[in-house]
Amino acid sequence: MAFPPLPRSVIRLDVWYDPAMQAIFDQHPDYALTTIPRDADMHSVATTLGNAHAYQISSAKDENPTRWRADAELLAQAPNLLCVSTSGAGYDTVDVEACTRAGVLVMNQSGANAQSVAEHTIGLMIGVSKRLTETDRRLRRERGFTREAVMGREITGKTLGLVGLGHIGRRVAAIAQAFDMRVIACDPALDEATMAARGAQKVSLETLLAESDHVSLHCPRNADTLELIDAEAFRLMKPGAVFISTARGGIHSEPALIEALHSGHLAGAGVDVWDVEPPPLDHPLLAMPNVIATYHTAGVTHEARRNVATWAAEQIIHTLDGGTPARLVNPDAWPSYAARYEAIFGVRPNASP
Repeated sequence: MAFPPLPRSVIRLDVWYDPAMQAIFDQHPDYALTTIPRDADMHSVATTLGNAHAYQISSAKDENPTRWRADAELLAQAPNLLCVSTSGAGYDTVDVEACTRAGVLVMNQSGANAQSVAEHTIGLMIGVSKRLTETDRRLRRERGFTREAVMGREITGKTLGLVGLGHIGRRVAAIAQAFDMRVIACDPALDEATMAARGAQKVSLETLLAESDHVSLHCPRNADTLELIDAEAFRLMKPGAVFISTARGGIHSEPALIEALHSGHLAGAGVDVWDVEPPPLDHPLLAMPNVIATYHTAGVTHEARRNVATWAAEQIIHTLDGGTPARLVNPDAWPSYAARYEAIFGVRPNASP
């Protein structure tokens, strides 16, 4: 096919990206990558926004000012925008329905940081169970406590319950096998055979909560999963169980988790995601010694960030060159998108998804 006329414009905000993204666009002189300050007002960048064909956006909901989320209001100011690309598997910062109505493709980088998040998950499980941070803090500030006062537990041989068995969940399951853990999982999108092939036994959420020594969340945040793990869910968990979330804030209820820990029903928790990120310094979970708190950093490693930058740049280029994106979130947008693509570039994209 004939390629679209030059140049093709890609915009992003000034959040941190691995230099691999810039390097890839530099190798394609038919592409212009423009970085916009997060504190810029829409009026000052109206021309840049109006000319943009692709918008690279962070998946972290509190990393983008609200006015820069990919919603109907922003789309109205970007008449040439053809695709929105998120920096992770999640797309909380994108109004997918608004994009579909506007004929704008939404693409993510699902799987790019899966290994990093899986390792972080196992790290939190071990850290909470062995009371590593609790011991570290006490050793730095006091003397006179016994080793038995910070006695932990092994994770080997325990039951691990995974809520979600996608790119990340299946990697957690694989690592857990090295600890001879029994892995059970619930995921409505997968059948029993698929889950078995991914290293887990399919069970209901109620069974998972009741039988797991460690419960770990790996599902997307959407209307079906908001506050999925609420007070009743924590009540159903085994006494002495450990709760882990590296998924998204809002899937578990923070007040309910606080109460489950305060009452002693749960032994501890590892929390990487929050309702507000970062959480306020006086957040009750930050004051609990049996909680390991991290700042949505499970997928923030050099390796994962390079993957995200590389995958995103390559997928944008492939898409704007007329291809079908490999990680398309809203295939229903394709017919309208294809018509808009032809109107802007004068040629049809190669194929529908």
